[in-house]
Amino acid sequence: MDARLRGHDKKAKEWKVKVSRVSEMRFMDRYAIEKLDISEEILMENAGQASSFVLEKEVGIKGRKFVVFCGVGNNGGDGFVVARNIHSKGGSVKVFIIGDQGKFKGAAKTNFHIISKLPIECRRIESVDDVRKDTLHCHGIVDALFGTGLDREVTGLHKDVIQLINGSGKKVLSLDIPSGVNGDTGEIMGLAVKADFTVTFGLPKIGNMLYPGYELCGKLYVCHISFPPSLYEGDDLKVRINDFVKLPPRSKEAYKGRMGEVLFIAGAANYYGAPYFAALSFLKAGGGYARLAAPASMIPFIAGKGSEIVFLPQKETKAGSISLANKDSLVELSETMDMVVIGPGLSLDGETQQLVRELVKIIKKPVLIDGDGITAIADELEMIRERKGKTILTPHAGEMARIAKKSVDEINRQKIDILQLTAMSLNAVIVLKGAHSLIGYPDELVFINLSGNPGMATAGSGDVLMACRWKTR
Repeated sequence: MDARLRGHDKKAKEWKVKVSRVSEMRFMDRYAIEKLDISEEILMENAGQASSFVLEKEVGIKGRKFVVFCGVGNNGGDGFVVARNIHSKGGSVKVFIIGDQGKFKGAAKTNFHIISKLPIECRRIESVDDVRKDTLHCHGIVDALFGTGLDREVTGLHKDVIQLINGSGKKVLSLDIPSGVNGDTGEIMGLAVKADFTVTFGLPKIGNMLYPGYELCGKLYVCHISFPPSLYEGDDLKVRINDFVKLPPRSKEAYKGRMGEVLFIAGAANYYGAPYFAALSFLKAGGGYARLAAPASMIPFIAGKGSEIVFLPQKETKAGSISLANKDSLVELSETMDMVVIGPGLSLDGETQQLVRELVKIIKKPVLIDGDGITAIADELEMIRERKGKTILTPHAGEMARIAKKSVDEINRQKIDILQLTAMSLNAVIVLKGAHSLIGYPDELVFINLSGNPGMATAGSGDVLMACRWKTR
């Protein structure tokens, strides 16, 4: 049993944890069974043992009452093992099956037969009225209804049971993933269990790590159930949790010229915060020079707050944004920079949008494109593919929809798949902002960033994040 895995847990951030798709975990199961002769019964026993360990740790078992809700697949089989362990550890347990008991197969069928011979109440239910009293008078509930393979809306008796679980006020342990959460996307399939604890088997699934599924897992535990490290540490698993990165120590002889020099092309009339936050946050993160190219008329106002920034007054359009006339000087200046950031608060002025496209085509240094800069290039993506220098795009879901030519709903349902395809197609690093932010690389690697909180849902936080992101793996 591994230590718990939660975004606020410092230890979790120090792990190099990989995350699997449902199909990848099924492959590991088959490989372990067919190639390594680790029987399905052993895998199920280990899953159930780990889950009962968590239940004992978090709720306590001896002298307490539990209800276990089991579906008719392997998740239900895991539930039978947990029920047997509750009984063996001195707890009282009742098992309620939703579905046709004749559908149990393999290890699930074996464990159903075992529990049927023990002095444990185990029966199929037809209505939540059959189990309401037991559910409301127990100490804890084990959710073993669906597991990770759910691909349809939850309806009928399953929906009624989930509503009963969520309204019970009892501690809830979900096995592998809260029932009703899609294992590959984190979507709620109509209705889902809200767990206090979840034990996921083998590796965390994507649905365990992406919202809203992540939030429904409660405290998340991971158990490898006898898989050898070669199965879950392979390079073919492309989705991972972003490592905790320690800042490198600074030499006592360090000086600003060695700490990085970035050109920010940002700002327009009425958009004073974005260029200020972007440039200043680079300095606060330890950067050496932040050079801000912004419309000349707004620089005196920004300078009053950010006097550490080096300001480069730019010719303006009639709308108060950066004029195309600045192109040559910006290109020349970029050659002396370590990287260039284009876009924060830049505006949608036609002339300025054209300036962005011209600069992206010409600038040879690494370029990070954010906000209005993304809008400028969204319909001419070939210029990103043709760039020789490194490119980072930092879209939110709406901007990602414009880049990928998908709807926002499609982006939210297939975040990782679309991110992988788009980053590979554009040969760019893409940071898809949100909860949790995803960092996609051209080689299909995707890192899930567990940091952040709802307090970041305020104007300016995106510009601060963007300015601190230039860190290749």
